Amino acid sequence: MSPAPTAASLDLTTRLAEVAEVTAQHARRTDRAAEFPVDALAALRRTGLLGLLVPAEYGGLGGTVGDMVAAAQTLGRSDMSVGMIFAMHCQQTEALVRHGHERLRKEVLPRIAAGENYLASVTTEAGKGGHLLSAQAQLTADEGHLTIDRHAPIVTGGAHADGFLLTMRSPGAATEHQVSLVYAHRHQLDLTASGDWQPMGMRASHSVALRLTGSVPEHHIVGEPGQFHEIAAKVFGPLAHLGWSAVWLGTAAGALSRVLRLLRSPGGRERFDLSSELLLTRISRARRRLDAVHALLQETLRTVTSGADLSVPARQLQLNALKITASEECAAAVDDLITAVGLRHGYLQDSPTRLERALRDLRSAPLNYSNDRLHLADGRLALRDQGVSFA
Repeated sequence: MSPAPTAASLDLTTRLAEVAEVTAQHARRTDRAAEFPVDALAALRRTGLLGLLVPAEYGGLGGTVGDMVAAAQTLGRSDMSVGMIFAMHCQQTEALVRHGHERLRKEVLPRIAAGENYLASVTTEAGKGGHLLSAQAQLTADEGHLTIDRHAPIVTGGAHADGFLLTMRSPGAATEHQVSLVYAHRHQLDLTASGDWQPMGMRASHSVALRLTGSVPEHHIVGEPGQFHEIAAKVFGPLAHLGWSAVWLGTAAGALSRVLRLLRSPGGRERFDLSSELLLTRISRARRRLDAVHALLQETLRTVTSGADLSVPARQLQLNALKITASEECAAAVDDLITAVGLRHGYLQDSPTRLERALRDLRSAPLNYSNDRLHLADGRLALRDQGVSFA
């Protein structure tokens, strides 16, 4: 008898199938109770998917950004909250891989690869929202250590995270734009949660407010002190827009797939007139929206992974267009489907199509780093590209 396959020998499809199965078993309960999906996180740990972007030399899967996009899309089909938790963890991991001090990488990356270190992002602050390039709370330096005192109104999965990447003003910074990124293990911090998490959608993301205080060694600064804007331009922004958009596309594609299976089922053929021009047009419209998002996602992925300078206006515009388009079109596609199948299968919580939850979750997408903020940035970028070039 041949030996049983180890976790390391399983391919990405098998790992994702295991996580998706666990997620589907608990998604209804976590949504209703607004509970963090601890079972799905346990599956992400067990399958090694938390280490998807960790290089093999540190024990990780050595995956690519393309692998992350594909995985995020798959997980989004089961539960948008789980997909977003995974995508944001991968964003944090990539920042450590590409910009972390060698000593910090050796400390943290093997733990991520082993499934021991789920990362949360701490970028929000009262008064500035999720604006990445400014910070109010300031690090203080003392004899090789950095003191952290940070409050964030929204930290996705923060109560369950093993490590945190926080944006703060650099020690001695004169302006709010001298921002550093700093890593802290959970055991290096005192955490105080406040408020209650009762949102319309994305309920399982459990994005509570946190106060984080503690001290870390100076080598826990990620990248150059005060130069977080470089990490934001090269990692945080691109991977956020790619990862989020992939999750949103997965959520909407999963909704469309469930509707199509309903329509083609024996019961669906009796209930719905599949020759209805109105029904066919609405299905067509939803599919067209998702095909457009998929095409833009793949093209933007090629741009990001090409090694090209992402600060060029046309490439920045493409990245922002992906986020804006995906956030609007995926939600619109699900709205089309609700209209197409009607009250019983489009609006009620107990429908197997799960359209009601998909629409609630996707309503957060334009607000997740506000589309209005991106449109303002795009207007300025467009003025710099008089020739209207494309990435």
